[in-house]
Amino acid sequence: MLELDLSADIAALRTTFADIRTVLDVDKLKADITDLSEKAAAPDLWDDTDRAQAVTSQLSHKQADLARVEGVERRLDDLEVLVELANEADDKDSADEAIAELSALKTTIGDFEIQTMLNGEYDPRPAVVTIRAGAGGVDAADFAEMLLRMYLRWAEHHGYPAKVLDTSYAEEAGIKSATFEVDADYAFGKLSIEAGTHRLVRMSPFNSAGKRQTSFAAVEVIPLMEEATSVDIPETDIRIDVFRSSGPGGQSVNTTDSAVRITHLPTGIVVSMQNEKSQIQNRAAAMRVLQSRLLLMQREQEAAKKKELAGSITASWGDQMRSYVLAPYQMVKDLRTEYEVNNPSNVFDGDLDGFIAAGIRWRSMKHDD
Repeated sequence: MLELDLSADIAALRTTFADIRTVLDVDKLKADITDLSEKAAAPDLWDDTDRAQAVTSQLSHKQADLARVEGVERRLDDLEVLVELANEADDKDSADEAIAELSALKTTIGDFEIQTMLNGEYDPRPAVVTIRAGAGGVDAADFAEMLLRMYLRWAEHHGYPAKVLDTSYAEEAGIKSATFEVDADYAFGKLSIEAGTHRLVRMSPFNSAGKRQTSFAAVEVIPLMEEATSVDIPETDIRIDVFRSSGPGGQSVNTTDSAVRITHLPTGIVVSMQNEKSQIQNRAAAMRVLQSRLLLMQREQEAAKKKELAGSITASWGDQMRSYVLAPYQMVKDLRTEYEVNNPSNVFDGDLDGFIAAGIRWRSMKHDD
């Protein structure tokens, strides 16, 4: 006779979920949705495009949060019914299904719990990530490319749309830098944990003596601002250069000058784009990222948040936030949270959720101090 008892596990999940509901304030969430829905239905809403975008974006985020809350509640109720049916019918298949659903719910509620900690002003935004090779020569360029693949694989695992906007290839192997966009809710809140200097230790494939090599790469993460178009950039403040897109080894991958580099003269910010098909598309993409950078800079200056949001990333000794060790042992360790795993290959294949969750909890505790 089957005696499946998941009551303690389900009770623990309900307790955690009750805390999540309290943080989200579901009653207020519903009231906000009603208010925003009325504003979104106003006939003159789109007379002010910036306001309309803000209203519709807030409404979409809050509706998604409410749908997730209600979905988890239904699944918890259904799981209890499934356990009861499995025991009554002595049905092993139903029992296996219940155990699998319990595991899935633990993951879902864990993710939800992490999201409730993403309460920063920019956390709900999509993200623009830039990776730059640091100290370490060819190994650093190769490491930067490994990190690019790691983040793209992470986005792919989660079904997040990701697009490489620009890649500057190194001469021998790897990349000098790359910029990509992750267009998903809370992408910035999650990936901002990854900002900083990353360190790789391994037996260098580029060293004929087979010695251990230490190399560094810097990761910068900024939120992609929905209201970026509200930043006015006079034509006299920018210089636009066009050139041919290049591939590995400096090979030209385009027969026309479609790549675009925009330099913002007052600040010195440089944004390059070469992965779109036309010069017009690359210019539009570059302007959007430049506007986001400028808007973020303005807000950082106004709120004195520059150090908190970006900080100084030198990509060298003494500044690293995570180490990836492939020799003489296998380990990836975050030096801020002490979270570590002994399977670097999985991490480089995009298994970053543990590091991101630990980082968000660490940041939340740090802010509470």
